[in-house]
Amino acid sequence: MNQKKKRALVAMSGGVDSSVAAALLAREGYDVVGVTMRLFEAPFEGAGKLSKSCCSLEDVEDARATCRIIGAPHYYMNFEKEFKEHVIDYFVGEYRQGRTPHPCLACNDRLKFSFLMERAELMDADIVATGHYAQIGEGDAGRRSLLRGADAMKDQSYVLYNLRQDQLRRLAFPVGGFSKDEIREIARKEGLPVADKPDSQDICFIPTGTYREFVEERLDQPRPGVVVDVEGNVLAEHDGIHQFTIGQRKGLPMMGGTKRPIYVTSINSKSGKVTVGSVKGLLRSEVYASAVNWIDGLPEDDQDLTVKIRYRSPEEPASVEMLSDDVAKVSFNQPMRACTPGQAIVFYNGEKVLGGGFIELESPLADAVTREPVPVAA
Repeated sequence: MNQKKKRALVAMSGGVDSSVAAALLAREGYDVVGVTMRLFEAPFEGAGKLSKSCCSLEDVEDARATCRIIGAPHYYMNFEKEFKEHVIDYFVGEYRQGRTPHPCLACNDRLKFSFLMERAELMDADIVATGHYAQIGEGDAGRRSLLRGADAMKDQSYVLYNLRQDQLRRLAFPVGGFSKDEIREIARKEGLPVADKPDSQDICFIPTGTYREFVEERLDQPRPGVVVDVEGNVLAEHDGIHQFTIGQRKGLPMMGGTKRPIYVTSINSKSGKVTVGSVKGLLRSEVYASAVNWIDGLPEDDQDLTVKIRYRSPEEPASVEMLSDDVAKVSFNQPMRACTPGQAIVFYNGEKVLGGGFIELESPLADAVTREPVPVAA
């Protein structure tokens, strides 16, 4: 009797990475099912300003073409409601509070590794696969670990720190062990039409890169205030704290008597006060992390640990002290520059991703931090 083939549901954006992920699994003998998620309506308004976004009609057709070549069915699923609630509303709500969100974290956590996995169960799929540059390691007693992608320049493990054990057991990252050049070469050998397709560089739902306009259109009540120097002198008024982010240099009023560059050093979401100062004001020896997730449990006390505070930032040695079940205090060996509330702080041990959380400059235990989106205009 023929053994039933394992089924893999592959999240396909129409790019080369997810296309090759599907092709590699098909080559391994999986019954591949390609799924492209419709996340927002804008790309279907014609060949307008959003034609270069990652969810355009062209991308859908590229994913469908790849599925035809590898002999896999392709489904186009509507996730607009979920995307608005868990990504766009979160994005706007964070800026409204003077924080700087990372929409890819929310999209991965809620869309690809939550709702899509639920759909996979309904489709009798054994695994869900994506085109992320990361790897999954196997440990004792069926435990899984998240590892960096083989290509250091494309490694995406930073945006995957929130994965859980039950998810890792049903996930696959087929391209994680390859370099980008190798992935493009595989695409050429497989005859995929996306072999030389450029990578998407912008936020998928804001391909123009002008996030302020996007946020302002959806804010019900912007939070205006004043810009002050470190001594409290008022330098200017502003229309909303959503226009600022920690470390920002452009578009700031000059402080009298100095030609040195100034930066946003703090944002008070309650008063609307934005403080600017010299680069020294950006340096911090410690921060807090909220909503902390440990992928494979708390690490040993003597385990070497490094942290990243931005996707492209270098890692630095640090120590982590848990203050509650999901709040940590992170102390850096050397002061870190521009630690930005709302961004992720991710913990590593060599090639292994231990976990991470959201950066907070003050302890969230004193003033509870919520991850629920703030109400925004429809």
